[in-house]
Amino acid sequence: MDSPLSKQAVFRFAPSPNGLLHLGHAYSAILNRNMAAACDGRLLLRIEDIDTVRCRPEYEDAIYRDLHWLGIDWERPVRRQSDHFPFYQHALEDLIGRGLAYPAFLSRGEVRERVAASEASGRPWPRDPDGAPCYPIEQRDLDPALARQWIEDGRQHAWRLNMDAAIAAAEARLGDHPLQWQETGAGPEGETGQVMAQPQRWGDVILSRPDAPSSYHLSVSLDDAAQHVTHVVRGQDLFHATSVHRLLQVLLGLPQPVYRHHGLVLGEDGRKLSKSNRDTGIAAYREKGLLPADLCLLLARDGLVLD
Repeated sequence: MDSPLSKQAVFRFAPSPNGLLHLGHAYSAILNRNMAAACDGRLLLRIEDIDTVRCRPEYEDAIYRDLHWLGIDWERPVRRQSDHFPFYQHALEDLIGRGLAYPAFLSRGEVRERVAASEASGRPWPRDPDGAPCYPIEQRDLDPALARQWIEDGRQHAWRLNMDAAIAAAEARLGDHPLQWQETGAGPEGETGQVMAQPQRWGDVILSRPDAPSSYHLSVSLDDAAQHVTHVVRGQDLFHATSVHRLLQVLLGLPQPVYRHHGLVLGEDGRKLSKSNRDTGIAAYREKGLLPADLCLLLARDGLVLD
């Protein structure tokens, strides 16, 4: 694999059009722009619209307006994930064919019931770094003929990564080299430098589900490789997800970027900003008469570095 340091740096800003961009998105977009300019690199824009239910054209149009107002330009054409579902499906079929993914038929309600019953009896249920319950693992060993019959009968299912099998396959490919990534920013606990990946903390992550032909983890890993992204600059809320992305990169033979996870812009309640809060939207600041330079001052006031 080529080292990302041996070629022109390629950065990307990759929002989802499922709401209006807020001040935290502005920070990430400006930081990507500034870092690309500092090293004579390239800046790409990717529209991550795999969620066919929540993503809407008017939000995509708003992304372009907000970025133009911020003075941020990007290379054309823009990559839209909804244009590449067959690309993601091909990678999913590869993982399925290698026995690394399996159909999972439990509904969210059924999973919640199992978690509640386990915890009520005093047995803690494993949870991922975001605090969500991990998926039960017994369907990894579901009889293949029964699984095929259920699929043919139209039973709804997702495709999940068999985490134990995936880690074993990655270790076989890596040999004596550990699964890790280069972090030039910092994780929530100050993690930096060579960070050991811990994908097992996520359990059997989703790769595809009925309302989204590809998961965030799968599509972002494939897109970064397809777009030759060398530097991934994003919020600390995605720091732990990098473990899954590094695992998929190894399994699918993809190059690894350098990562920089930056601090989050927090609301008055101390939580990260939400697209549902229009008061912190970029458009709201614009409508109040603020200038892009004013937003930079707000970010600097919060101790966020823009280079």
